[in-house]
Amino acid sequence: MKLNFRNFRVDIMGAFVNEPGPLDFIWPGFLSGTVGTLFAPGATSKSFWAIQAAIAVAGGGDTVGIEPGGRGRVVYLAAEDPASVLQHRLHAIGARLSPEGREAADTWVDLLSVVGVGLNVGEKEQRSELIEYCTGARLVIIDTISRAHTLDENSNGEMAQLLMYLEAIARQTGAAILFLHHISKLASRAGDSGDQFAARGAGALTDNARMGAALSKMTSDEAELLIDRDLGTVVPVGPDDRARYVRMSVPKNNYCAPIEDRWYRRDAGGVLTPVDLTDTEKVAEIHRGAKAYAEASGHGGNDDEDLSWLK
Repeated sequence: MKLNFRNFRVDIMGAFVNEPGPLDFIWPGFLSGTVGTLFAPGATSKSFWAIQAAIAVAGGGDTVGIEPGGRGRVVYLAAEDPASVLQHRLHAIGARLSPEGREAADTWVDLLSVVGVGLNVGEKEQRSELIEYCTGARLVIIDTISRAHTLDENSNGEMAQLLMYLEAIARQTGAAILFLHHISKLASRAGDSGDQFAARGAGALTDNARMGAALSKMTSDEAELLIDRDLGTVVPVGPDDRARYVRMSVPKNNYCAPIEDRWYRRDAGGVLTPVDLTDTEKVAEIHRGAKAYAEASGHGGNDDEDLSWLK
């Protein structure tokens, strides 16, 4: 393919003189027209999160708290799960949506079950067909990337080539591309699933992506420290319930300020609910301060909550 490099020249003087318009983010940290990734161990609800995020971008309701920057069409290529599984997930998510939100999701989300059809973004003819189908979309999600190519996952050269294919799709469609990916077994065993380098395969896969987010399971130590106050308790999550919680972090973010981690609780049907978790020391400090204030003002302490376990 011949390139006319003059077509790609950036107007330097124009940038010096004119105030550029605001950057268009799909959600904070994820710039439109770029390639990003969400990686996680298996069974960490990354597909649930991605479907909920797709509906949010489509204007159907922001159930994961991503604060989408604008509404638009989303194409979701589900290469792991059959339509029957997707329907169960949609039914659970739909219970959280308004009638208007359901209508928006149905109109603006193209959820395609492409299990076993031979999806391959490295094949020129298929890539051209995908570009035609996705032109004008705001977001394209590939779930998961390992099922969308036939290249060597452990080759930096071939993974750089794969990212070039995805960038070409983004450039020609105008959409942001989010690909889902698994982490390595070594990172999973070491408990480093939230690190940028935890993703499976060659480093070029995440190095070349402009945004890298991770979902990780709650650790045993975190379960002994963190309290889900939304449930009306002051008791830590504990070992029995820690599997219900996953943390999202954004270890790679090229275009905005650092983004704080966010916790989610897996509720009925597997739907993710954003939650604010508080550590035990903070709860104890608040309780001690309230008790001291009450005693100093002559009203006595409030002993309704048994916080003896915090001492």
